[in-house]
Amino acid sequence: MKYKVTHTTTYTYSETVPVCHNKAHVTPRELPRQDCAYHRLTVRPRPSSFGRGSDYFGNPVCYFSIHEGHRRMSVTAVSRIEVRPEPPRDAGAAPPWHEVRQAVAADRSPAGLEIQQFLYDSPAVPISPELAAYAGEVFTRRLPVLEGVRQLTQRIHAEFQYDQAATSAQSTVHEVFRLKRGVCQDLAHVQIGCLRALGLPARYVSGYLRTLPPPGGERLVGADASHAWVAAWCGPLGWIAFDPTNNLEVGTDHVTLAWGRDYSDVCPIEGVFVGGGQHELQVSVDVQPLNGP
Repeated sequence: MKYKVTHTTTYTYSETVPVCHNKAHVTPRELPRQDCAYHRLTVRPRPSSFGRGSDYFGNPVCYFSIHEGHRRMSVTAVSRIEVRPEPPRDAGAAPPWHEVRQAVAADRSPAGLEIQQFLYDSPAVPISPELAAYAGEVFTRRLPVLEGVRQLTQRIHAEFQYDQAATSAQSTVHEVFRLKRGVCQDLAHVQIGCLRALGLPARYVSGYLRTLPPPGGERLVGADASHAWVAAWCGPLGWIAFDPTNNLEVGTDHVTLAWGRDYSDVCPIEGVFVGGGQHELQVSVDVQPLNGP
C-alpha cells in the first residue's frame, strides 16, 4: 500500500507566547517493509531555529524553536509512504514463551541488551502483580510465544472498551486496567505491562492506521487519528506487532512513526513555552491511500 499522510497539530493561546522550544516525532521510520519517499514539515510561525536528528531509539526527530511572539502555532507533517506485507512466517518456529523469557534473561550480548531495555518499568508502564496475574491466565506453561501474544491481544480487545472520554494523557496504566476502558495508547500500555510482567520484552509503537468509510459513505478528509500498538519480542521470530484496539496483527494498514518504551518516549509533539495563558489543542490526521480499494 502507498499512502499520503497529512498530520496537522494546532495550538491556540489566549495570551502571547514570546518563545517556545519543541521536539516532534512525526517523520515515518525507514524499515525493511516501509519506505518514506517524501516528507515535509511546515511550522507556522517560521521557526528561528530548526534541526533534524535521531533519538536514542533511532527514531527520526525534528527540533525547532520560535523566538517571536505568537498566539497560534501550527505544525503540519506531510509524508508519502509505501508499506509492504510481512513475508510468510513459520508459526511452528515460535518456541514456548517461557523459553523466550529464559533466553532473553541470559543474553548479555549487545543485541540482547538492546532487547532487554524493553523489559523493565518505564515512566508510563510500571510493572505490577495485577498485570502479571492477568497475563498469566493466558500464558499457560507450554503455550508458544506468538500464540500467547495473539491471545492476550484478543482478550484485551474483548474486555476493554474504547472510550475517548475515560482517560487523559496523564492516566496511569493501573487506572486504565481498573476502568477497563481507554484509547489506543491506553490499551497498548496495558498489553506492554502484561508482557513485561511475565519477562517478555515489549515496546510501544506510534503511527497511523488506514481507516475505511462506512458502507456507502464518503471518506472524511482529516477525520483519521494517530494510532498506537505493541511490538512483542518473539525469540527467533523477532519483533512482531499487534494492535489490541482492533484485535489484529499489524499489516499494511499501519504506518509506523516511532517506537520507545511507552508514549512518553514518542509523543508526536512536545516542548516548553513561556506565557500563553490558556491554550487549546486541535489535531487533524488524514491517511489517504494512493493505490488499492
